[in-house]
Amino acid sequence: MTGNDIEHIFFDLDHTLWDFETNSAKTFDFIFKDNHIDVSLDAFLHHYVPINHHYWKLYREEKVSKPELRYGRLKESFNALNYNISDTMIDHLATVYIDNLPNYNALFDGTIEVLDYLAPNYQLHIITNGFDEVQLKKMNNAAIHHYFNQIITSESVGVKKPNPKIFNHALEVTAALPEKSMMIGDNLEADILGAQQIGMQTIFFNYHNEVVNHNTISITKLIEIKQYL
Repeated sequence: MTGNDIEHIFFDLDHTLWDFETNSAKTFDFIFKDNHIDVSLDAFLHHYVPINHHYWKLYREEKVSKPELRYGRLKESFNALNYNISDTMIDHLATVYIDNLPNYNALFDGTIEVLDYLAPNYQLHIITNGFDEVQLKKMNNAAIHHYFNQIITSESVGVKKPNPKIFNHALEVTAALPEKSMMIGDNLEADILGAQQIGMQTIFFNYHNEVVNHNTISITKLIEIKQYL
């Protein structure tokens, strides 16, 4: 496959361009100090990262609501540390976490170089399951918003990746054909299999070096996109 067939490129945002784990850790460091939460950041993140991934899977599958995700991932993380904290404080931390998260703007290595490389030749878009109130702030603060023509969020469409409705909506609003469209993302289920089910081509940003048994291009660094597009 070559990029000659592709006209539209759809990126995931978190964990693909925007370095969620780095920015999330910096956010927790700030809000814990600001609210006098006396826990080891490393110990907290050791529990929080897999718990958060689990809650996002439940959220994609419509098994938890947005408020349940925001509360539950913190509650379970503090429980794992046996740290005594009130529900009122958890609710407060959930709010200030979202408020402060866009203030940290680490991008994956190669993000700007790849976007500069792709922008002259393709129409670039975002499809994200992230929350509306923070995704645009993240992109603006990280100075990448101007690269993208359409920003499609799950909240605006009413369904989440991998639901085919969000991908079909993205094709509709961009006037793109699935066979001439490429989805690039880090989540095999949500991004890759979701896009493939409606006929889009895919690149899996496999920065964790997972074993991949699916029919997709797999890269470990964003700069490798230039080999295919």
